[in-house]
Amino acid sequence: MTNTFLYADEAGCFTFKKKSGASTYFILCSIVTEDTDQFAPILNIRRNLQINGDPGRTKLHATSDAQIIRDEVFDLLKRCTFQADFTILEKSKAQPQTRDSDATFYRYAWYYHFKHVGPKRCAKSDKTLITAASLGTKKTKASFKSAVNNAVQQSLPRNKWEVAFPQSSEEPLLWVADYAAWAVQRKWERGDDRSYLLIKDKIATEYELWKNGTTAYY
Repeated sequence: MTNTFLYADEAGCFTFKKKSGASTYFILCSIVTEDTDQFAPILNIRRNLQINGDPGRTKLHATSDAQIIRDEVFDLLKRCTFQADFTILEKSKAQPQTRDSDATFYRYAWYYHFKHVGPKRCAKSDKTLITAASLGTKKTKASFKSAVNNAVQQSLPRNKWEVAFPQSSEEPLLWVADYAAWAVQRKWERGDDRSYLLIKDKIATEYELWKNGTTAYY
């Protein structure tokens, strides 16, 4: 057996009202691979940006990167082997008690995501390293980290996993998860599937949690 590496990121915001700039969906993404070396060229994309006039660049981020950079990243991802899973939450269908705080909603999202994904992707491995970007303010970071740990321990035996919370600049495969999440978000929020189609063969599941819900709370 081998070790498995899972990297997670989110797309969407924690604003639960109809307003300009607020996302319709909150999307939790995880990518899983046994071969992290294949993604090493993503560091060269960052190095090229640094040497060509952006020496302070610490990471890649799909939302703010230029399209020419996105093209490079998606070209790399097309050549890599990984599985991507997405849990789609339409925020207006979230009952009030599930969103009384950002941390509460994040906990629900992680619980349902990992309940669905964890046993499929991780159970047969010797051990899984689950890496999620350090998220939130200094005050809320502990709550977000607790949400991930609680979700994982409800799905996998404790001796089968470890969870890490680096800054996204410290872990290039979090940039991969960011790009995957961005591609799926563009499809769901805007009907723009250009980038989605580039990684479609990597997408294992795309689960809309409240698909059958009929009540909108705002």
